[in-house]
Amino acid sequence: MFYYKSRTTFLPSGGFFDFDKIETELGDLTARANSADLWDNPDIARQVLQKKSNLEKILNDFQQMQEDYQTLCELYKIDSNDPDIIDSIEKLSETAHRAKFITLFREPADNNGAFLFIQAGAGGTEAQDWAQMLSRMYARWAERHNFTCEVIEEHAGDTAGIKNITYRISGDRVYGWLKNEIGVHRLVRISPFNANGKRQTSFASVDVWPDIDDTIEIEINDKDLRIDTYRSSGAGGQHVNKTDSAVRITHIPTNTVVTCQNERSQIQNKEMAMKMLRSKLYELELKKRAAEEDAAKAAQKKIEWGSQIRNYVLYPYQLVKDVRTNVEKTDSAAVLDGDLDDFMLASLQQ
Repeated sequence: MFYYKSRTTFLPSGGFFDFDKIETELGDLTARANSADLWDNPDIARQVLQKKSNLEKILNDFQQMQEDYQTLCELYKIDSNDPDIIDSIEKLSETAHRAKFITLFREPADNNGAFLFIQAGAGGTEAQDWAQMLSRMYARWAERHNFTCEVIEEHAGDTAGIKNITYRISGDRVYGWLKNEIGVHRLVRISPFNANGKRQTSFASVDVWPDIDDTIEIEINDKDLRIDTYRSSGAGGQHVNKTDSAVRITHIPTNTVVTCQNERSQIQNKEMAMKMLRSKLYELELKKRAAEEDAAKAAQKKIEWGSQIRNYVLYPYQLVKDVRTNVEKTDSAAVLDGDLDDFMLASLQQ
């Protein structure tokens, strides 16, 4: 459990949350947001309003935890053996554990949802099967957090697995959680596709970009776009497969390509593709700025040996290890079932 003292919230493992500090900062931002000259500089104005919104959400979330905690304390005094109360306490404790890191979600898009793209590396069926395992892992992670996970586009493997898949994951701070998952993921196991039972190494890459909203402005000129339509290759009924409803949009200046084929009409697919394009261009701008500042977030590495961010070893022993933070877990089955928070939290701290 965790406890509260005065207006400072103490959380497990020594973490804390200072209401007074956040409220002071929020007060300063509110004053700036209400100033008459706020919109003299639109870029600064949007940053102020976005930061203000983020802090308001952080403060509200912690205040809600405090209210829930106080309520559970009273209920526990009445009946300490009630399984529903015990379950609620355990859930609140887990929420408090994750909440230690909420103040790290300070970039404009951290509170947004995200698009997650998984691509099989070289290696045919082995890599495509691994890509499908990763897609299930992230879908289960989203389910654990009560996030909504929607398939935007998926291309099946030649024999098994998938060549690639694009998810749209909606919920609070999804992008903040997932942004450090970008990179190459390496699997070592006994191949189920090899009759000789040999150990096999497979690679797949993960890319993430924020599902941006109207508070983040991205300008796209129509003349910079090439829009193509084609027949959907996936399942989805007669209408999807027999009309040119799928849409591919190319942003010519950056050679950024997005596709969508899972919606029911060409109009819906175009709307979703444009949303993905805006989000990708935003992420490209973030990467550009990070590269200019010599930050950690650089260009995506090749999907091959030596470039992985995390190793998933299923044979000859069980171990999942993040090579950036050295966080490791021996319960590989739990990790592949979506138990990823410890890896994500360590990356956020780093």
